[in-house]
Amino acid sequence: MVLRGYVPTSEETLQTLAALRLQSLNSDFSTHAPFPRLEELFPPHVLHARLPPPRRQPPTKCRGARLRAGLLAGGLWGQALAKQRAERDQRLRGRLREEGASTMAAIVEKWKLLQGMGRPEAMAAYVALVREWPGFGSTLFDVDLRTVRPRWGRGGGQPWQRAALTPLSLQSPVGAGPQRLWLGIGAKAVSLYKPGEPEPLDSFCYGRISSFGASDSSTFRLSVEDRDLLFETSQVDEIAQLLNTYLASTGARRPLRPQEPATSPPASAPTALPQGLCPTAGPWQHQPPVGSFHS
Repeated sequence: MVLRGYVPTSEETLQTLAALRLQSLNSDFSTHAPFPRLEELFPPHVLHARLPPPRRQPPTKCRGARLRAGLLAGGLWGQALAKQRAERDQRLRGRLREEGASTMAAIVEKWKLLQGMGRPEAMAAYVALVREWPGFGSTLFDVDLRTVRPRWGRGGGQPWQRAALTPLSLQSPVGAGPQRLWLGIGAKAVSLYKPGEPEPLDSFCYGRISSFGASDSSTFRLSVEDRDLLFETSQVDEIAQLLNTYLASTGARRPLRPQEPATSPPASAPTALPQGLCPTAGPWQHQPPVGSFHS
């Protein structure tokens, strides 16, 4: 999860985690110790995020200009463009190597500070750091939040009542596309995260979930009290199976099968919907485990 970017934290903490992993694998620092590749210690996307974004070519509006551009692309002009792209890619690869070398040097310096730490202690320190994230222990799924709608229908309730159903953090501007999120399935709650953010946008205890299921092969529906949340995902079955497992373990309600329909809408809309969330930890602040390593 750390290497795939599913533990949101600072680069400093990521480097410390990498150093602890080296201490666990190789014990104390030595120039003769085998070095794993950087991507086995540190999230690659962090290095790629440092690179400048690629320049966008302005669109060609005129049909004649597009035709001329197409003809030129097959000749010397096209060869020049290909050469420019190759040179740019080479520069980016060089920049990526430099960033990687700098990051590895910082990790090694932190590794040297861990001299004398045993493997069990290094592993315990590693887990203690990761556990500081409130979402630790959850299984994260990449999803696109497509719709959040009241469950009594489009016309039910007053406009202010319908708006109150959706947290402001989950409302998208009119005409905006699906919102990319992490869906975290934990032992006590289901949470929604903005990728890379440590605190959840919203969190639902299992007692608030009335039903869930697959609307189709790529759409997962989660009904929370008077809201239907529709997610686009390629892992519909995995999410449903995990939810069934946790619901069965709580013993609070009979686990619903993915193909079961949502519970019927209430006869009338409530005048107010409680918006209390599951208890969550405070802001995640990195605190080194006691006696684990030197800062």
